[in-house]
Order: sequence, then C-alpha cells, then structure tokens
Amino acid sequence: MSEMMWAAQLVEPGKPLQITRVAVPRPGHGELLLKLEASGICHTDLHVAEAAAFPDGAPAPLTLGHEGIGQVVDRGEGTTTPVGTRLGAPWLHDSCDRCRSCLTGWESYCPTHRAHGYTVNGSFAEYVIVQERYAAIIPAALDSFGSAPLLCAGVTAYGGVAKAELAPGKLAMIVGCGGLGQYGIQLAKLTGATVVAVDTSEAKLAEARRLGADECFLADAGTGEKVKALGGADAVLNFAPSNRIWPMVTGSVNNFATIVSVAMVAEPVPLVLEWLTFNGVKITGTSVGTRQQMHDFLRLAERHDIGIDIERVGLSQVNTAMERLAKGNVKGRLVIDFALT
Repeated sequence: MSEMMWAAQLVEPGKPLQITRVAVPRPGHGELLLKLEASGICHTDLHVAEAAAFPDGAPAPLTLGHEGIGQVVDRGEGTTTPVGTRLGAPWLHDSCDRCRSCLTGWESYCPTHRAHGYTVNGSFAEYVIVQERYAAIIPAALDSFGSAPLLCAGVTAYGGVAKAELAPGKLAMIVGCGGLGQYGIQLAKLTGATVVAVDTSEAKLAEARRLGADECFLADAGTGEKVKALGGADAVLNFAPSNRIWPMVTGSVNNFATIVSVAMVAEPVPLVLEWLTFNGVKITGTSVGTRQQMHDFLRLAERHDIGIDIERVGLSQVNTAMERLAKGNVKGRLVIDFALT
C-alpha cells in the first residue's frame, strides 16, 4: 500500500480546495482504512468550504467529503471486518454514545458527534479512516458510484419522508428538484401518496416527471393555488435552499399538514403563531440519517432501484464541480471517480 495519497483539502476557508499529496492515515483501535472508489460531492461540502472559519474541532487543513465508498485495506485493533469488504464513509464518523440522543437511537443529533469532512478528515481523498461501528454496509447489488450520494443526500431525503407521515390518499409537495428532491420524489411515491414537484427549472421538472412525480409546477406566485386546486398539500418537504418558498408553502397546505425542512436555510421566514393555532400545522426539520435509517434505506434502495443521474469527475476537477453545484448546474449528483485523473 502506498505511503502517500492525493487529497482535496480546505487549507484556507473561503478559498478553493488544494489538491495535494498527504500521508495515508493509519487506523487506530476500532478503526478501518478504506481505499475509496467513489465520493459524492454534497452541498454541505460547499457550506464548509465557503464558511469564514474551520468548524470547531476540525483539523487544519481539512479534507472534505462524506459520501465515500471503498474497500477495507487495513484494520486497527479490536476490529473484525474482513479486508476487502466494501463499506461507506457517511457523514457520521462517531458520536458520544451516552447522551439522550444517542441512547434513544438518534445519534445524528448528538451535540458532540464527529463528521467526515467536517470535524475529521473525509472522503475527498484516495483513503479515509472510518469507525467500524459507524461505517455503512453497502449491499452487493448497489453500484459504488450510484450509491455514494445515498450516504448523505439519499438517507437525508429518507428521513424527511419518514417525518412527513405520508400514506395513500395524501398529497406531498416536493419543493426543489435537485439531487435531494429527486430522491424525495422516489421515496414519497413508494408511500402511495400523490406527489407534486415544484421547482424554478423546467429541466429539473422534466426530471421530476421521469422519476414519477404526478404533477409538476414552476414555482411562482400562483403555485399555492394550483396545489390547493388538487386538494392541498398534506405534507411539504422543502429541498430548496431559500426562504423565498415560505409564502408558497403556507399557501399550499391543508389543516394538520406537516412541513419538513430538509435544505439548510439560514435566513428566517415570517411565521405567525396564530396561523398554527388555527390550522394545526406541524413544522419540523430533519438531519442526516441515523445508522438504523442508513441500514434500512440502503436495502430499500437496492430493492426499488432508487437512484438519480450520476456524473463522474476526477479528484482534480473537484473545484470546478463545486462551482457547478453552487450554480445549480448539475442534473443529479456529481461523484468523484478516483480512477479518473
């Protein structure tokens, strides 16, 4: 095994990543070393790269990435996973295992959890360290490149759909039909609900139709009325990174609807508490999935062939790829192929 590897690292916040040679890490107790085949590029990578400072507790420089898939090539003490096993390096690196969130099965909400590409080095590199008990087991039938985004984008959408409490006869409005929204459409359809897709892009709405959306609307001032004409939304899942969607959302929902915030939107929205009193709407958010959700979702993806358009790029193209992602110039998801230059 090589002593050195290529990695895309954040050296200075707000600046492009640097593609550099660094030492291959060695696994410690309970850790495994993966030689990566693929790594998805996520909007969270953009948030980390564009921030004013490194995340608290992060190494500097920091290797980004949290959607990696590869094979075990080295093992630390106390591990039992055979060399050659294909595993995933998801967002969650580990958690405290002691707080209420961890003890009730919601370790992704642990206030001290560590994350790949955020507080520990991640998967924008040829090798990455994972904790054995937090690594994702990839079903044999799933392709590494199509499956890499499932480790964050896919399982996040899965958690959002679960919180929406969909069922046959209900109407789900999916706002934002980029990569996460495309997973959301497929998962919402599996519940038997009617799915209405909303976006500002005709091209993304065309993709939403291909993935099974029952109705597709361009986002504008009249969208809420159009959804109401269909019977109104019993659930809204927002995958659009903008607070401008809020009037459309509130104009679309029925009494007792569930609004799930999936996209990371920092700007506030105007919320009148009296409105909640009158209609009983529930507003919640969702974070990246737990280990159990990851286990369940990957097997669901295997059974139902859940996937979206994947475009492979080389590690050397990561900055261009992230610029495209920031501009919304991506049909589905971009995935690093470490076999490409």
